[in-house]
Amino acid sequence: MRAADIVILNGVVSTMDPGNPTAEAVAITNGRIVAVDSTEHVVSLRGPNTAVVDAAGNSVVPGFIESHMHLFLGGAELAHLQLAGVSGETLLRDRVSSYARGMPDSSIVLAQGADYQMLSRDEPITRHILDRIVPDRPFAMTAFDHHTMWANTKALERAGILHGIQLPPGNEVVMGTDGIATGELREFEAMEPLYAAAGEGRVRLGLVTGGEPENSPTPQERDFDRATLLKGLEHCARHGITSFHNMDGNFYQLDLLSDLLSEGKLAVRARLPFHYRRQMPLVALEKACEMRERCQSDWITAGMVKIFMDGVIDTRTAGMLDDYEDMPGHRGQFFFDTTHFNEVATYADKLQLQIAVHATGDGAVRRVLDGYEAAIFANGRRDSRHRIEHVEVISETDIKRFHELGVIASMQPPHPPGTIGVPLEPTLSRIGPSRIPHFYAGKALQDAGARLAFGSDWPVASIDPIFGIHAAVTRRPWRAGDPEQKFSILEALHGYTAGGAFAEFNEHQKGKLKPGALGDLVVLSGNILSASPDTICEIHPLITICGGRITYQA
Repeated sequence: MRAADIVILNGVVSTMDPGNPTAEAVAITNGRIVAVDSTEHVVSLRGPNTAVVDAAGNSVVPGFIESHMHLFLGGAELAHLQLAGVSGETLLRDRVSSYARGMPDSSIVLAQGADYQMLSRDEPITRHILDRIVPDRPFAMTAFDHHTMWANTKALERAGILHGIQLPPGNEVVMGTDGIATGELREFEAMEPLYAAAGEGRVRLGLVTGGEPENSPTPQERDFDRATLLKGLEHCARHGITSFHNMDGNFYQLDLLSDLLSEGKLAVRARLPFHYRRQMPLVALEKACEMRERCQSDWITAGMVKIFMDGVIDTRTAGMLDDYEDMPGHRGQFFFDTTHFNEVATYADKLQLQIAVHATGDGAVRRVLDGYEAAIFANGRRDSRHRIEHVEVISETDIKRFHELGVIASMQPPHPPGTIGVPLEPTLSRIGPSRIPHFYAGKALQDAGARLAFGSDWPVASIDPIFGIHAAVTRRPWRAGDPEQKFSILEALHGYTAGGAFAEFNEHQKGKLKPGALGDLVVLSGNILSASPDTICEIHPLITICGGRITYQA
């Protein structure tokens, strides 16, 4: 055997491989793992040019797989004003003023991470309130879930939507009784004119329309967009991520990532979907097949379709089986009717595509499950590994259907209200007490046999998998007597490693440390499996290795 390119010694190796769950050392050659064994054995594979990493008794785990994120959007928003934890007009004014001074050339000052009740529990955020806070510059801020934006008058004027705009159902520029926009923009297509005016239109195309830039980007624009993606990739590597599943996509993003790969700059493995919108014909799904044909390497894969079935709970656009607790007669928004979605799911499944559907309300979750069942009835059962993203509210009768239909629950441990800084309201008042026992019911799904894959939905939440593991193991019921939904440390680690690998049909070479697997791993700053739940968040990546190459070192 040739000498190893890199060896990691003296670690507490958690392999996620049931056949060899623990070890002390790992050796990597030519980008793949060749040994997972004792330090004594792995030392024997060292040669004169072997790079040596001393894990010093700390955890060595498979590279984290981020199973739900938005790379282009997240990379761009690293430069935006971050508003997590900000409340009250005074603090918001101070933060925006300080940030805006450093952005004198920005056509619109952009912020993200706003809480729906950051300024008042009762009074909605309007352009008039934002005009008081930011009177002299166009300003807009996005809610932490990215499904609502609030803009001041100057920003609405700059975007050309002060007097409204015609939009597809489910998207809305909220209008006042005076016929002028209030400043609240609901869902992606309502926000798009403002982002375009701010020069970030290309960033969001894969999320908003699934289409391509209207005009071919100039070389300078492509360079800028590649740099934006690189910032996002570096952010991933810093947090121990070696693979990610993007949840928006188009050919433009695929081309940019392919450019980075050919330049030797792709430091994280990517899975990219085609974003299918309801107004598209069924044959548009064949674009996902073309993407699959163009990128089937160990670094970039495709063959997945992303679809939105509903919105989010806080704007009451999540599709529910029954009325919202605080709005009788209203059950949210479904972006596809049952017949249409069944047709889409059946057609995509026939093309051997994986389907990933955003569904937050229990009505939306059921409609998606019904669609997957219709596809099985029409096409026969196969190892499709279709997914539902978020699964925030679910009916108890639908929990067992995930296992029965082979559907993956793609969930985000940092998201539940009350978890690590996420506000309880207005969410709990929206869903009401009867839905709480099956709200973010990840453990119940796992106990019923469902496969889980974990992520953050970055930039909606912190991309840090350690943060997510901490959230998963410290989750507490909202009320005494409610079902326990927290995970063990090992279960949470599985969701960010082996679970993500299974969700992308790659469990044979990802998510586990075993001979023959890809050389993707993380050396942490402590022993994560022996840490107390409350101190996990103090652990951080020291070294990230992807494909046998160090992509981050603290």
